[in-house]
Amino acid sequence: MGKRVLIVDDEKNMRWVLGEALRAEGYEIAEASDGKEALALVAESAPDLMVLDHKMPAPDGMEVLRRIRGKGLSFPVIMLTAHGNVQTAVEAMKAGATEYLTKPFDLEELKLVIEKALRTGELAAEVERLRAEVGKQYDVEGIVAGSASMLSVLETVKKVAPTNATVMIYGESGTGKELIARAIHQLSDRAQRPFVSVSAGALPETLLESELFGYEKGAFTGALQAKPGRFELANGGTIFLDEIGDISPAVQVKLLRVLQERVFERLGGTRSIEVDVRVVAATNRDLQELIAAGTFREDLYYRLNVVPISLPPLRDRPEDIPRLIAHFLEKIGAGKKRIAPEAMQALVDYKWPGNVRELENTVERIVILSHGDEIGLEDLPAEIRSGFVLQGGERCFVLPESGVNLEEVEMDLIAQALERTGRNVPRAAKLLGLTTKTLEARMQRLGL
Repeated sequence: MGKRVLIVDDEKNMRWVLGEALRAEGYEIAEASDGKEALALVAESAPDLMVLDHKMPAPDGMEVLRRIRGKGLSFPVIMLTAHGNVQTAVEAMKAGATEYLTKPFDLEELKLVIEKALRTGELAAEVERLRAEVGKQYDVEGIVAGSASMLSVLETVKKVAPTNATVMIYGESGTGKELIARAIHQLSDRAQRPFVSVSAGALPETLLESELFGYEKGAFTGALQAKPGRFELANGGTIFLDEIGDISPAVQVKLLRVLQERVFERLGGTRSIEVDVRVVAATNRDLQELIAAGTFREDLYYRLNVVPISLPPLRDRPEDIPRLIAHFLEKIGAGKKRIAPEAMQALVDYKWPGNVRELENTVERIVILSHGDEIGLEDLPAEIRSGFVLQGGERCFVLPESGVNLEEVEMDLIAQALERTGRNVPRAAKLLGLTTKTLEARMQRLGL
């Protein structure tokens, strides 16, 4: 059964036209001739979406909208009026309208608005459902995931964790490589033993060597007493070597010996130390390219790459973004905060170059800087709003401080419009405010 749309208008012909057009799109239609009848129908069973006329006998559309929102009902409401002006539009949006169209309007435009409103409404409902479940365990060690790509990763984690196999985790910065490494440790027989993390790229060669393998008293100036290295500290447990592609050739040789023989010597020492350590490494670089360039040992690569795990960037799993946001809101104690549908859609559409880490930092930032219980589009950073904000009820473009590539923006917007309209060029042109001929010319110029 299709989504249920309630059409509220005191003009019988308008209800008929809208009803026939929307039934043809597969929607289930209910009708009300005035505000009183509309409120009664909503009380019986809330629709998935309401198309609401502004000017009706009391209670008018604005009053109906206020009563609906006053009852805590959040389904999308599209306000229609023949007497539109900016002030009325702002009043309707403040009262909780999802969108505002002025009569006469184009039926194709209304269909697109309804489609978008239902999609964002479903997104908001999913967030609320996920927030209610946020206290429950997710698939692996509390990792928040629902996309097919991440669930596949977690399945691999479950299979490899009980073994002693060395694991190599690939992924862009911020994708959660250490979180996966910790999950492997926690699901293994080593869970009660230490988990030791080392960021190889953050340390110079000499310091990294002493951190990994320790040093003896007098090994260098300032070595006033012996110090065990991270491998010793991780004995019986797991050591996580992050940014493994950044280590020097000299340290690579020593690391290779540890992997092969499970023994090493401290810096300045001669006594061989034997350890039982499970190694999990990670990198955001292409090790095959480093091997070809002669900066990474091929034999070390094969020792590390026993079980490879590739983490997808957040932009490739947007369906996980609402559940991640719900998780972060709960994590920082913002239980009363809600994300408005338009804001959520902007967050889902953003490409997240910093991946999950950037998303978490952004959620914390907007919670701190926003006012009230609802986070709206205007509360998001400019780069996440896809360049658009609401000012006085009107959309306007905001140029990010870093600037934009105008051709890339144009290409992206056209591609989005084509995707949303099923590659229907006339509808896409209307969505972009262009004539069909103009859009076709731009598509040809951009090679779309």
